Amino acid sequence: MKLLVTNDDGIDSIFLHELVFALIRAGHDLSVVAPKHEQSWVGASKSRNRPVHAVAADRGFGCPTWIVDGTPSDAVNIALDHLLPRPKDAPAAVDGVVSGINCGLNASLGFIIASGTIGGAWEGALHGLPAVALSQDLTPELYDRLKASHDVPDASLSAILKISATHAARLVPKLVAATPPRSFIVHNLNFPLPCRADSEVRRTVPAQVVVPGLFSPAADDGTHRLIFRLGDDLSPALPLTDRAALSAGHISHTVLDYTRLGHA
Repeated sequence: MKLLVTNDDGIDSIFLHELVFALIRAGHDLSVVAPKHEQSWVGASKSRNRPVHAVAADRGFGCPTWIVDGTPSDAVNIALDHLLPRPKDAPAAVDGVVSGINCGLNASLGFIIASGTIGGAWEGALHGLPAVALSQDLTPELYDRLKASHDVPDASLSAILKISATHAARLVPKLVAATPPRSFIVHNLNFPLPCRADSEVRRTVPAQVVVPGLFSPAADDGTHRLIFRLGDDLSPALPLTDRAALSAGHISHTVLDYTRLGHA
C-alpha cells in the first residue's frame, strides 16, 4: 500500500519516526512530508500570506522525505499536488494519508477541531483519499517530562510508543482499504496510556467537552499565554465516547464523516 505520512509535531518527533518504521516493517511504500517545526493546535489552517518551502531531506527512513516550513495541511497539499509522482493508471499518487502519531490525545470535539494532526489527515480527505489520524494519550506530567528531555522519551514511554505504532501499522491499511475514495472521512484513532499489545479497539463518538479558560490573564506586558486544559466532559453515558474509551484502556476509533455536518 502506498501511503503519505505527515504529523503536526514536526519532522524530528520520535512519535512520527516510530510510526514510519512500523509501517515500513509492515511492508508499505511510504513517502513522508512533515512540518519543519511543531504545528500543534493549528487545525486545518494553510499559510495564505507567505511562501512555503518544501525541501527534500534524509532522516534515515529509507523513503522519500520532505520538510515543509508550514502547517500539516500545507505539507500534505504540496506533497500530493507537487512532490509525489502520479502513475498514469492510478487515480492518485498514494492510496491514503496517515497523520501522527501525535504527542497527546486528540479526543473530544474541541480537540478534534483544533488538531493539526487531524488537519493533516483532513487535507488528504479533501484530495479524495482515505485518511487516518493517530494520537497517543499522555498525562500532562508525562508530556512535560517529554518536553523537558527535548522530546526524548524514557524507556517506559518508548516501549508504549512502539506498541502503539505496531497497532497503527496493523489498523491503518484495513481502514484505508475499507474507505471509499472521495468519502470525506477521517478515521481518528487514539491510543491509551499505557497501550498494550492486547489493547482492544472500540468504536466511539467524540466526547462533548467544554474547554474554557485556555489562556492566562494578561501579564504586565499585556500578553496572554496558553494553559493546557482537558476541559469538562458533559457527555451522556452512552454512546461510548473517545475519552471514556481511553480511560478504560481501549484504543478509540472515531469515524469523522464530514458529509454529516449540518442539519437537513
